[in-house]
Formats: sequence, structure tokens, C-alpha cells
Amino acid sequence: MVKDMHAAAVLKVSCQPLCRPNGPNRIRRATTTTGASPGALYPTAPLMSDGCTSPGPAQPHGRPRASTLFNTNSRAPAATQRAGYYYALQTSRGHPVPEKLPLPPALEQRELSAMGSVLEEVALGFGGLAGDLREVYESGRTRDLEWRRSQLRGLVRLLEDKEEGIFDVLRADLGKHRAESFRDEVGVLKKSVVDKLQNLKKWAAPEKAHAPLVAFPATALVVPEPLGVVLIFSCWNLPIGLALEPLSGALAAGNAVVVKPSELAPCTSAFLAANIPKYLDPKAVKVVEGGADVGDRLMEHRWDKVLFTGSSRVGRLIMTKAAKHLTPVALELGSKCPCIVDRLDSSRDSQVAVNRIIGAKWSTCSGQACIAIDYVLVEEEFAPILIELLKSTLKRFFTKPEYMARILNEKHFNRLSSLLADSRVSASVVHGGHCNPKTLSIEPTLLLNPPLDSDIMTEEIFGPLLPIITVKKIEDSITFLKSKPKPLAIYAFTRNEKLKRRIIEETSSGSVTFNDAIVQYGMDSIPFGGVGHSGFGQYHGKYSFEMFSHKKAVLKRSFLIEFLFRYPPWDESKVGMLRHVYRFDYVSLFLALIGLRR
Repeated sequence: MVKDMHAAAVLKVSCQPLCRPNGPNRIRRATTTTGASPGALYPTAPLMSDGCTSPGPAQPHGRPRASTLFNTNSRAPAATQRAGYYYALQTSRGHPVPEKLPLPPALEQRELSAMGSVLEEVALGFGGLAGDLREVYESGRTRDLEWRRSQLRGLVRLLEDKEEGIFDVLRADLGKHRAESFRDEVGVLKKSVVDKLQNLKKWAAPEKAHAPLVAFPATALVVPEPLGVVLIFSCWNLPIGLALEPLSGALAAGNAVVVKPSELAPCTSAFLAANIPKYLDPKAVKVVEGGADVGDRLMEHRWDKVLFTGSSRVGRLIMTKAAKHLTPVALELGSKCPCIVDRLDSSRDSQVAVNRIIGAKWSTCSGQACIAIDYVLVEEEFAPILIELLKSTLKRFFTKPEYMARILNEKHFNRLSSLLADSRVSASVVHGGHCNPKTLSIEPTLLLNPPLDSDIMTEEIFGPLLPIITVKKIEDSITFLKSKPKPLAIYAFTRNEKLKRRIIEETSSGSVTFNDAIVQYGMDSIPFGGVGHSGFGQYHGKYSFEMFSHKKAVLKRSFLIEFLFRYPPWDESKVGMLRHVYRFDYVSLFLALIGLRR
């Protein structure tokens, strides 16, 4: 009967937003009652936060303001057959033209019963959802090592079976090329999950710890145990990786999980909601779609850990709400990641450095990434050489518009455009600067010494604009960095070992990478995370497992030996024996016990 009620409710809906390309022409599909023509498509105004419109204004991270963080963007399920296409703006001879594209498979059909349960949970405030997951966890089902392996294998199958579907939704949401999507999300994620599968038994095994001789016979262990029921908020710029990488760690650790994808990547959100239940245990892993009120209601409940990826502003809100239940929180936030470029004597080294700078700025979601290079520090004399190399290489790399992702949405586009609207900033542009609101694209832009007090140098850019700041000596860059908040990453291109040591010892950041950029994100052997204003908590590889585990200390002793100097009544001889114990002076302790030494 509940299902019939949901079906009746669906048939009353006159229009519903679909997986909406974030371009200027968005599509809304009419759902129909009996006798109407199904699958009608027509362009609408930009979609806003009322369920048929786009979310709130983007901040430097491209994320919504605090007041619009959780704006509901849920879609009513379709009860009728639909045409499987949407329209997106493509470029032909420099002019935008609409092209009919296949609808991403994730949105071809939505399970009526599954969607009905989500609608119920929204109405009930997710109390039932959290309770059901805790019941599953308490049953012990998620602790079983074979269950954990089966979930990781399910993630690998999802990435293999749905690779083309992932490419489709990332193109629809962000305009990413399939090669970029594979490099930054599918390929790197599959590698990471396989690594967890291969090492899970070792990571989950109790680790022996040292037990002092005075405790003999005794065994000390550190036993990793799952935290319980965890909540993951992912972000829109790497919407597959930032959802499934922490999910893989939480599952490997044996937790029940709720994943809340970003509503700003609606196609990817719908893809995850449609496919995760097919490949993972649907009773232990839930996907909840939506915006402000959905996230707000989720945070009203007790979780054993919350991971949030997003802006500092929203991170503060998450921490405030988590404090009510003393919920531990990990925050992956943004920052202005600097790149120090030393004078490189070899022309080959200079070209390699420029290739990697461009890859880390414009080839990763068009600079819309928390670990993208935000600005460059370079010596005055070397700056002209660097700029010319950047110009020529940009022309070689981006020969077609589709090789670079588009800006997320109009709000984010307008924010980036406004950075260039400052006359002091626009005067510093030495390359690029063209903005096309019709295609939501901004040309790769180089700026030489924009004012340090301008917005472009005080806010995280999160886009394809690259300021180049000159210093007298490259060592001055360290002083410059020490005056700024701690970034998520520092990059430096140099052969100077003394400079490398100074950067490591005198600066603080989530990570430091020499002679490359962003690649540290894809390494499973080192942790990824921020420090200070750029966040706290580390994951990737084994660190994803550890983020969602508790290291429980276990000490086993026997009844064989008992030292009465531990207990009252007290005297100086007992204090003396305790001194020997804490100094690990077992010879003196033995002599004191047999009465040969006080």
C-alpha cells in the first residue's frame, strides 16, 4: 500500500528536474499522468534550490554558502516511460549549438520503491535510517572479514562495469573528458580499492605491542575495530573519487555507511544512488541525495564519525552540529596551494616543470580542485621565461575546448569573472582572460603580480586563473608562505637540496611535493589531508582504513606473579621499588624484593 501511495504521489507531479547539465540551457523533463505524452523535453531557467532550481551561490571552493549547504534537490521517481536523452551545449565553429546526448544510464530508470523509501526518510528526519544501520552494525555482519572483502570486490566491479556510465555523468556534470575522468577518478580509485583488498588481512590483524618485563607474563596488542555507523559528505569536483575512496576505507574497516553526494553534481549523485545498492550490501550502505535540509537532518543524529569534504565555512557548521553528540569529525577543506618555481638551468627540466604545473592547474577539473596550484612564486629574473613556456605549452595541450572541464555553474562562473573585474587585477593579466558565459568556460589565464590584497590573492581561486608572484630571491618564498594560513599542499620545482630542506623544516602544510604536483593524491602509501585551516584527518590507502577504525589497546596478564608494592599501606621501601619499575631497573628491583637493597 505504501508503494501504491508513492506511485499516486508521483503521478501528481507535473514536472521534475533530471540530471541537469550545469550549463546555461538546463533541461527539465515533464512527467506525465495517464494519456499525456511521456518524455517531453524543454529548456528552463537555471534550476534553483526549491527542487526545480539550481543550488545556492558557490563559494571559493565552488561549494554553496552555509545557508544553502543542504538545499533539497531530491527528484520524484518517474512512473512512466521516458525518452533517454538530454540536450547539452556543444561548440561548432566557435558557436554553441544544442546536441542531443544519451541520458546517463543512472537516470534511465529510478526504482520507485527505493525512491519512495528516501522520500519517507526525508519526512521522518532519517531517524529510521540511522537506527536501521546501527542495528545492522550491532548484528556483527559488517565486522566479518569476508563481508568486507565482498564489498571491496563490489566496488571494483562497479568501476569496471559502469566505467562508461561514470564517464557520461562526469561529462554531464562537469564537462570532463573521458581521459581526465579515468586518470583522476576511475583509474586511481580502482587501484586504491585493489590495494585495500590485497592488504586488508594485514591491516585488520591485531598488532603486537611491547609489554614491560615487570608485567610478565603478559601480552599487549593493538586491535583495530570498526567505529560503527559513519557519514560521508562528498564534494562535486571529484564526485566519484571523493565519495568512493572514503567509502572503500569505511567498508574495509567494517563500518555501516551513509554517503551523501553533492547535489551540485546531480548526474553523479543519481548514478551513485542507482548503482551502489546493486553492487554493495544495501542494508549496510545507504546513499542519501539532497541539499541543505537533508544534510541538516542527517547531522541531527548520532554518528560514530563524519567525514566532510568542502569549504571551511560549511566545515564549521558540520563541527558545530557534531558537537551535540560528541561525534568525531574529519574535515578535508580547501586552501591556496602555492607552487615555488626555482630557476632551472636545464631547458628540459624547465619544460617538464611547466608540463606538470599546467597538469596540476588546468587539467584537473579546470583548476576546480582543492589540491590544484593556486598561485606561483618565482624569481623576478626567471618569471618572463616561465610565462613564455606556460603560454606555448598551453597552446599545445588544449587544442580542443573539450580537453578542459567547464566551470561548475553560473554562480561559480560569475564569482571567477568578478575576480578579473577588479581593474587592478585585470591590468595584471598577461595571457588569456576570456570568459564565455554561454559555455561556462574561462580561458587559461596568467596574471603577473596582481595586488596581494585583492580577492584573487586572499581567497581560494578554485578555477583556471593562475597568479604569478615574483620575489627577489627564491628563498624569500619561504617567508611569504609562513605569513599565510597552512595550505593543503605546497609544491616546489627545484634541484636545490638546501631549499628543499628549508621548505620541509620551516613551513607547515598537509603535504609537500617536489618537482611534481597533485600526484601525491593518487599514492596509497602516504596520507592525504590538511592541517590547520586546510582541515584535519588523513585518508587514502591504509590511512583510509585507519580513519574509520579505532585502535583498541588490549593487555592480557596472568595471575601468576603479584607485586604488593603497588598497593597501600605505603612506606618508603614501596616508593623505592616503584622508582626501580619506572626506570626499568629490574636488577635493582629484584635485589630490593629479596631484601639485598633498599
